[in-house]
Amino acid sequence: MSWLTDRVRPKIKSLVKTSDIPDNFWTKCPKCGDMIFHKELEQNFYVCPKCSFHLKIDTPTRLDLLFKDEDYFIVDLPNVREDPLSFSDSVKYKERLKANRKKTNQKEALTVAYGKIGGIQTVVGVLDFAFMGGSMGVVVGEAIVAAVQMALTQKYPLVLVTASGGARMQEGMMSLMQMVRTIAAVKKLKESDIPFIVIMTNPTTGGVTASFASQGDVIIAESGATIGFAGARVIEQTIHQKLPEDFQTAEYLLAHGMIDIVCHRRDLRDTLQKVLKLLYKPQPDANDYLAEKFGFV
Repeated sequence: MSWLTDRVRPKIKSLVKTSDIPDNFWTKCPKCGDMIFHKELEQNFYVCPKCSFHLKIDTPTRLDLLFKDEDYFIVDLPNVREDPLSFSDSVKYKERLKANRKKTNQKEALTVAYGKIGGIQTVVGVLDFAFMGGSMGVVVGEAIVAAVQMALTQKYPLVLVTASGGARMQEGMMSLMQMVRTIAAVKKLKESDIPFIVIMTNPTTGGVTASFASQGDVIIAESGATIGFAGARVIEQTIHQKLPEDFQTAEYLLAHGMIDIVCHRRDLRDTLQKVLKLLYKPQPDANDYLAEKFGFV
């Protein structure tokens, strides 16, 4: 337990009523149960200082982390039909979408932005697990295709940050079709020699793992992230074998050649910058090229 938990918290609780303490004053680590002062958590990149568990972060926080002090711009995405099956279970799908938009202040699970990372213009897509588990439906598939098209047109590298439970069940087969669409889209980046980098965060599972998330030229994962297709319990019941304790963790996948880099969130931006500089060779401006080559414009 930290000194904040041992000494400061009891004193605060003795001075004020429980109802007077803001809900976000302390955050409980989902892994070790330690109570973390929210300022301490923010300064530590939303990683538990005791057990190094990487807590989930929302889209604006993720974009701020990647772009840091650089300006970035949100891309308006194409409008597509949101409820292709007019799906309804205990709650209408349209009502679920409205509730998630209100909760996250995001239009959909994927947000696309562009700006400079380490001086390199980059297109970035971020999946938000808080929006219906970061599930991939028609809108998310269309957003990924749009991000690829922007990267192709501008010749910018594309970075996709994943946090997802997989396909969106409310869209049925339409959701599963996005696996093929996204793979076909990122294949165009490879054909054009434009870098495609994937950052897997906790959790990245299901159809997202089985499609575009596994197609990166370089795949980076945050420490301790759960990455896989089916759940460990389902796999155990299928193959009738006990799986290793660290099965489907980022570290396990790194050791078995499934991903390329595992890093702490505080090192993520620096690591991404290094990878971008290694992979990306910007096309020289025609005027700059003429001036350098021949001494005139």
